[in-house]
Amino acid sequence: MVSTVSSPYSYKATLEAAHKITWRIEDIIGGDKRLDFSKPFMPDSLAGVESIPCLNGAEKLVLNHIRGNSYLYLFGVVEEFIVPLVLEHVQRIGTEDIVATQAFLCFAEEEGKHINLFRRFEEEFQAGFGSPCGVIGPAKTIADAILQHSSLGIALVVLQIEWMTQHHYLDSIQPQQELDPQFCSLLKHHWLEEAQHAKLDTLMVETMVRDLNDAEIQQGIADYFAIGNFIHNGLMAQVQLDIEALQQATGRLFTESEKQEIQTAQEKSYRWTFLGSGMVHPNFVKMLRSLDPTAADRVAEMVYAMS
Repeated sequence: MVSTVSSPYSYKATLEAAHKITWRIEDIIGGDKRLDFSKPFMPDSLAGVESIPCLNGAEKLVLNHIRGNSYLYLFGVVEEFIVPLVLEHVQRIGTEDIVATQAFLCFAEEEGKHINLFRRFEEEFQAGFGSPCGVIGPAKTIADAILQHSSLGIALVVLQIEWMTQHHYLDSIQPQQELDPQFCSLLKHHWLEEAQHAKLDTLMVETMVRDLNDAEIQQGIADYFAIGNFIHNGLMAQVQLDIEALQQATGRLFTESEKQEIQTAQEKSYRWTFLGSGMVHPNFVKMLRSLDPTAADRVAEMVYAMS
């Protein structure tokens, strides 16, 4: 029988914290709260542009902005499949644990707000950036494909991403003073609510596993890896769209060797930013190892290959 961890989180505490953190979209975007395109949006630990020799400083800044746009878009894509996952979980709980139901409904409402926030950001970005930036999708098509997998598989992917969000903001974004304050403000408000979501998703996985047999848990783990591969393929496609956007924004037609140089650097960056940095989070590793130590070992090998 699979041995699972028991987290220290509670529905009551996360719900109380969520009620203290509430913010409105109109308070953090629009009006005089504008993006500053003279500053980078993303720390280079997440954007990976500074190591590309064929780009000059201005071009690296443009690519940083393109990465900022895709970063928030991809988070919005993730939230497209988080909302139905959470609402499905609420249906399973019903009113048996009303505090848990309230906490998860708050979770779903906040994720819906984030989708709206990132759509508003995309409008602001396109107005200020000046040229189109292609993105993979449509978002609903990606979400629908992921939702074909088992709930446990999806929940494990979400858990990795939720803890990844915490790592990104606390370790890479919060300490950076040279980044655009408006972009950082959007990420800060997103992070504040995601801090509770990571705890709730941990509780969700724990609850799911209690009702599953070993074969169903193994299927969930297999789905986790399948979804991860699907996401990886999407990220690699996004790299190509970013290169096209960079050419259009700069008016520079890159040679094949220059394109390869950019592609190599950006593929490595996307892998680490959206996959590796979540895979190494100790809270995610602890959960996965409790379900299947061999799966945790496989993840560790994948992360090593990314470095």
